[in-house]
Amino acid sequence: MSNSTPVYVASDGWPSRRTRVLNRLHARLSSFGHSASAFVSQPQPRTIGSFARGRQLSAGNIQFAGDLIESPDCRLWQIRMPSRAFEQEAHGFAWLDDLAAVGDLPARQTAQKWIWEWIAKFGRGGGPGWTADLTGRRLIRWVNHAIFVLNGQQSRQSKQFFSSLGRQTVFLSRRWQTASPGLPRFEALTGLVYAGLSLHGMDRHLTPATNALARECHELIDGEGGIPTRNPEELLEVFTLLSWAAAGLSESGRLPPKQLLLAIERIAPTLRALRHADGSLARFHGGGRGVEGRLDHALASSGVRTLANVGLAMGYARLAVGRTTVIVDASPPPATEISYNAHASTLAFEMTSGRHPVIVNCGAGTTFGESWRQAGRATPSHSTLSIEGFSSSRLGPKRLIKGVERELLLDAPSDVRVQQSSGVDGTTLLLGHNGYVGTHGLTHVRRLDLSSDGRELSGEDTLGALSDDEKKRFEMYLNRVSIDGVPFHIRFHIHPDVEVGLDMGGAAISLALKSGEVWVFRHHSSASMALDQSAYLEKSRLKPRGSQQVVLSAMVRDYAFQTNWSISKAQDAPSNFIPEDDEVPTP
Repeated sequence: MSNSTPVYVASDGWPSRRTRVLNRLHARLSSFGHSASAFVSQPQPRTIGSFARGRQLSAGNIQFAGDLIESPDCRLWQIRMPSRAFEQEAHGFAWLDDLAAVGDLPARQTAQKWIWEWIAKFGRGGGPGWTADLTGRRLIRWVNHAIFVLNGQQSRQSKQFFSSLGRQTVFLSRRWQTASPGLPRFEALTGLVYAGLSLHGMDRHLTPATNALARECHELIDGEGGIPTRNPEELLEVFTLLSWAAAGLSESGRLPPKQLLLAIERIAPTLRALRHADGSLARFHGGGRGVEGRLDHALASSGVRTLANVGLAMGYARLAVGRTTVIVDASPPPATEISYNAHASTLAFEMTSGRHPVIVNCGAGTTFGESWRQAGRATPSHSTLSIEGFSSSRLGPKRLIKGVERELLLDAPSDVRVQQSSGVDGTTLLLGHNGYVGTHGLTHVRRLDLSSDGRELSGEDTLGALSDDEKKRFEMYLNRVSIDGVPFHIRFHIHPDVEVGLDMGGAAISLALKSGEVWVFRHHSSASMALDQSAYLEKSRLKPRGSQQVVLSAMVRDYAFQTNWSISKAQDAPSNFIPEDDEVPTP
């Protein structure tokens, strides 16, 4: 394929342009620093790659950020980059994990070709890969898989490899502060720690990088092991990076900083609370299920054996009995200034039975285009109640965030309450939020009861005007907009692997899992029940997956309307399926 400029166009404000210019300047100046010439010690590769993706890449099927480019001659740096996300994934080199997972000659040759072509084309400081977070991500992979990529290379190529590693390390030592606080900065500093530990002549950067990493842990990991974005998958990535840094320091005979170890200890039980029975993460606020196996591997490798948090974990509540887990968004969305990837998901829940998701949220549609990204953030894309035409938090006008136009969440719930109790009959969550008080004078109250055997989840959703002021606001809305009442819908998005069917003349809906389990959804109110189309958004796929949703619809005409529903297990998995569907052990 012919060489060309990227096909996308992104707006940039003056701060972004200034940062980009300075990054390029420091990338070029870094060649005057001391160069690395060899490894002092090489950390053991800890990154987990996908064998299937590695096979695809070595065959010339390049899939990044939801886009697939076919390049029979495997020339990554000559293809047209279809999006900024695709380009960032290419320059971050996380795909090297996938090629290393395959480990055969074609995979190694592909990795070698792409690395040395990158050095030739971008190694002197050009291109979009010279940002602090991407450089940190790239350094970790190059160091991790150095034996794999240097195998069979001549001394001239090895010298180029080490020279580039040295240049990137010097650049990162000067520019790590420009990475945004949170995951990008943790990536930058962990990369700098890796380089300081591994590369001859780069140890002078180790102590400043380690001290900076400790400060970031103290400032950004709260006392409950959460991060400000409330993105579970992002928390897993941060936890993984910190665990790698701590392990690398320990293996080199250095004592990791206390603040780093304490952060790891705080995050581990929070991740366990956000872990479904199938080993995946709850999908909220832009996060996905996580790369298969990464969560369990990270928890096991950390050595932290603390059990899941009791009470809220990073703002999420968890019910878990037997094979059933229910995870609920029980807090306000992230603060407005960092809400550019946040979702209007307050009081939404996900439910998993054994290794099979049942009730889900649609997920983040970032890789499928702007329309899907916006739709995925709206309340109707989550398993909760929404007033017709409104989300519990509203998307504001577009602003330039890190060089990309994004909407912040405005008018978010300011008061979200949760109360959890347990008894002989099971566990109860009572939740409420005021996200619709300002617009309609209505509060959403949700009660969830998980039975003591985990075989039934029952719910009660109430939409009502609770105070005199709320009643006045509700009456004003009726008089001004709709005298007929306020229409609302309660949605239960079904995972696409679940077979959905109408039973009992439309009075119940059966949910058949691949394991052979059957759950039945029923409701007990005057609301109407319908099956509708939905979409399951997975960033690893090229297109959204079609799925279905159960929708309960009603109208609030008085000061309150209450809807009761239940999801109960009607049939267990056949005994001959148990070995495949056995419970995933909690690491």
